[in-house]
Amino acid sequence: MELRQLRYFVTVVEEANFTRAAARLHLTQPGLSAQIRQLEKEVGQPLLDRSGRSVTPTATGTAVLPHARAALQAAQQISHTVDEFSGLLRGQVRIGLISGAALGEVDIAAVLTTFHRDHPQVGISLTEDTSERMMAAVGRGDLDIALVALTGAEPDPGVGADIVFDTRINAAVAADDHEFGSRTTLSELRERPLICLSRGTGIRGVLERACAAAGFEPRVEFEAAAPPLLLRLAAGGLGVAVVPDLSPAQAAAAGVRMVEIEPELRGRLALTWRADRPAAPAAKVLLGQLRIALATRHQGTD
Repeated sequence: MELRQLRYFVTVVEEANFTRAAARLHLTQPGLSAQIRQLEKEVGQPLLDRSGRSVTPTATGTAVLPHARAALQAAQQISHTVDEFSGLLRGQVRIGLISGAALGEVDIAAVLTTFHRDHPQVGISLTEDTSERMMAAVGRGDLDIALVALTGAEPDPGVGADIVFDTRINAAVAADDHEFGSRTTLSELRERPLICLSRGTGIRGVLERACAAAGFEPRVEFEAAAPPLLLRLAAGGLGVAVVPDLSPAQAAAAGVRMVEIEPELRGRLALTWRADRPAAPAAKVLLGQLRIALATRHQGTD
């Protein structure tokens, strides 16, 4: 049997579906199925039960699974040890960012530029997606590092996180809106048309969980991918935008007025990585550089 076949087997078990596993492995579904059948032929037992709506391991597959994972981890560790011994960094580092992070106050692009200059043999892949999907990808090992906005969900104990930005989440209303004072409550926003980031983002997750705790579902009528558009919609009187807090000068420039929400909601940006398994040397080095750069920046905002 081959290590790649073990990796295919583990991936199918994790996804419980051949189509999703094939997409994750960048294979065709027939090709993946053929490799699994070859593995089953070599071990002499079926490893997967394909009879249900989801693919599940057989009793033999369940017994084999931890050994397959251990073999893959051992092979990866051998490769990492050789790389570290030789002092060469190569391979691929997969990074995820929330939309607009590379252009905002957190200068990820500068760190990546320096890393690429120092380690030209390392490939870097960059993905923008929602925080929820990227956190799941870090947990599965599909991303090495991700800069995400925390949604308030229970954290995966195997994922490490550094908070690099923390701010209050407040409401933005049109500058000439006189229905609100300087403060409001979640209950007062219950029947208001809200303007918010899309599902899966950090602020949306924090809002939905706070509203659920208060016993209702927020009435989000407008969605956008980045806060600047939310502010423009609020300035036009289309609703109440739920956004990171702005200074009075920033709010005035955007044509809005900030209103504090009670109870307090917090928006947190975090650098995340898989902490319960060895990282590839290249990913380890880049993670260290990002942690230093972002920690320095965070300290500068305190």
